[in-house]
Amino acid sequence: MTTDPWGRVDDDGTVYVRTGEGERVVGSWQAGAPEEALAFFRRKYDALVTEVDLLEKRLRTTDLSASQALSSVEKLRTAVREANAVGDLDALSRRLDVLTEQAEKRRVEQKQAQEQARSEAREVKERIVAEAERVAAETTHWKSGGERMRQLIDEWKAAPRTDRPTEQALWKRMSAARNSFSKRRKAYFAGLDQQREQVRQDKERLVAEAESLTDSTDWGATAARYRDLMQQWKGSGRADRTSEDKLWSRFKAAQDRFFQARNAAFAERDAELRGNAEAKERLLEDARTELSEITGPRAARARLRDFQEAWEEAGPLPRDQRDRLEGAFRKLEDEVRRAEDREWQRTNPEARARAEATADRLRGAISQLEDDLDGAKRRGDDREIREAEEALAARRSWLEEAQRALDEMS
Repeated sequence: MTTDPWGRVDDDGTVYVRTGEGERVVGSWQAGAPEEALAFFRRKYDALVTEVDLLEKRLRTTDLSASQALSSVEKLRTAVREANAVGDLDALSRRLDVLTEQAEKRRVEQKQAQEQARSEAREVKERIVAEAERVAAETTHWKSGGERMRQLIDEWKAAPRTDRPTEQALWKRMSAARNSFSKRRKAYFAGLDQQREQVRQDKERLVAEAESLTDSTDWGATAARYRDLMQQWKGSGRADRTSEDKLWSRFKAAQDRFFQARNAAFAERDAELRGNAEAKERLLEDARTELSEITGPRAARARLRDFQEAWEEAGPLPRDQRDRLEGAFRKLEDEVRRAEDREWQRTNPEARARAEATADRLRGAISQLEDDLDGAKRRGDDREIREAEEALAARRSWLEEAQRALDEMS
């Protein structure tokens, strides 16, 4: 009988392996020496050792999943338990026990990592969904809102997946937000189309009225009405682009036709009024000369009335000269009125008394401010000095004006 530490070959060629549970038959050998039998079955044991070594290395150096590792361990455990080999099978079993513990530890770690990844994925997708819901509920910038909604869908697709129930619930919200946005956008543009149609109808009426006024010769009232129509046009909003352009062309053409006719009529009338302008030019020169030579306000007023009557009798003026000549004549009227006012102020005792009282109050205020300024300078208070100087300058200016008024009354 031939033996080694882990097995033996019986005289009849039966090969045994020794384990902690005792001996068991692993085969028989009839073809050669017993030593060859043990060598053969030891090679089978070495093959199992190699498989265990490889599994240990994979578990140590790769990202082999825990489930794959456990499956491989169980296969090897069965192979070791049933192995027709001679060697320290108990040591291999113990090594497989260690591998089982390591795989179980990896399973816990992988489960934790998976839960962490799912949690992070859930947070990402909850953020995406929340923004989609905000866009769906709040945005009225439909172009940018639609683009953002498409970006959020792409972000959803690119984001990692979380657990199935959460994934389904979040996608349901995402889909509802997208549908809500689409419905709101569709409703908005439907309402906008309706609004533009109403604007088109309103502007059709404005254009019809503008076209009905083109031949009017009631220049003032019609021009005012065109201004009203223009204000209504500006305040009515915009129709669709095609209708807007066509209606504006008609409106502007009607308006231009009227004002061109009015301008032609005014030009013709202005030509007829050139003689009135020449007459009023002479009246204006005469009035300037004579009124400048009259010293008494009453006499100037009496003579001005004569010029006013002659001015009215001279008739209307052409538009291009009306403002200049009428303005110049009103200036003469204002000068006569101011002369009368000054004379009245000069001879009015109550006005003189008020002017003197005002001057006295200003002198008292100036005196007090001068004292305040001296005090501020002694204290070195820059702010009080500046305020006192500003107040003094203002009141001295007022006093000069009050004194001039008194002098004119003298």
